Amino acid sequence: MKTSENSTSSWQSIIAAFFGFFIMGFVDVVGIATNYIKSDFSLSSTMANLIPMMVFLWFALFSIPTGILMGRIGRKKTVIISLVINTIAMIIPYFSYTFAVILVAFALLGISNTILQVSLNPLVAAMFDKQKTASMLTTGQFVKAISSFLGPIIAGFAASYFGDWKYIFVIFSVTSLLSVILLSASKIHETGFENAPSTFKGVLSLLKNNYILSCFLCILLIVGIDVGMNTSVPELIMKRTGLELSKAGLGTSVYFAARTLGSFLGAFILIKVMPIKYLKLSLYVAIAAFILLLFVNNLWLLFIAVFVVGFACSNVFSIIFSFALQQNPARSNEISALMIMGVSGGAIILPLQGIVNDRISFFAALFILLICLILILFFTSKLKENV
Repeated sequence: MKTSENSTSSWQSIIAAFFGFFIMGFVDVVGIATNYIKSDFSLSSTMANLIPMMVFLWFALFSIPTGILMGRIGRKKTVIISLVINTIAMIIPYFSYTFAVILVAFALLGISNTILQVSLNPLVAAMFDKQKTASMLTTGQFVKAISSFLGPIIAGFAASYFGDWKYIFVIFSVTSLLSVILLSASKIHETGFENAPSTFKGVLSLLKNNYILSCFLCILLIVGIDVGMNTSVPELIMKRTGLELSKAGLGTSVYFAARTLGSFLGAFILIKVMPIKYLKLSLYVAIAAFILLLFVNNLWLLFIAVFVVGFACSNVFSIIFSFALQQNPARSNEISALMIMGVSGGAIILPLQGIVNDRISFFAALFILLICLILILFFTSKLKENV
């Protein structure tokens, strides 16, 4: 981190910015929430998976407009806007719990998270030396993973202790409001990455670059895997072991605990190890663990397989994102918008799983995630020459 003429960013600014990653993790509540909502409203898998789709659809629609907005008003103000929307989105389901209102609330959650991811990643990248980009973004994913890990635990605690899992929305809304206050009071200096204006044509033209296209597809697939695991793990544990949802939901916490640990260790490892080597090794381990996950019935073996998949996948997003940003730092706003558009993979892979689950089997739906992992490994091989 630079500490010269303007001290780049004070510790208060750094804490405020990284707190944004914690709020970013709130989007992962959609996994355990979908299971509760499916049970509450007796929904089919296809209908239930409309909820995650309402979250991740907006990554396709709002990413480029957010990049354009960010170029006009700056990254910090764009982040604050996202946090305000998140505060509103999280409180709505607590006061009006109908399926229609749920869809609206999670749509707002998706919009706020889209804006947050497009603006926060380049904001944090611009606060540090370019050589530390992969490590810093991985640290951000570590903070996000902590939030994702706590989500199912808070939901389960609220359901058991208060008799209503929806108290999680109150907690998330208040936390989002605190983040708005903290970031608004912070002074952040951005260096290293340009803040050039973005255009729709400029962003989409990046896909002509095979390197950027490969990064985009990897982002799309890894988010699809993340959302798929988040939603499928509780159902998998219930089917294989007979546990009820409030306990099977801990499988999601195991997954995010692994992601949390993996992101924490990755922040240090990536300072010493070439990111591309670490990325490929992680993917091989993830594929092996996922194959195990497909065939075991023992609860502890399931937990181990889920943990290893989460650990191995924990740094894929941040490494790929850093590769894309470093490919052309002068167009960081546009690249960030494009990469976050890839987060819409959550709105593609999960509905596909839901359809396959209803028409074929749950096992077949899980197999889709394995195919996604193999495809990421394939696209990663195209990044080798340029890293």
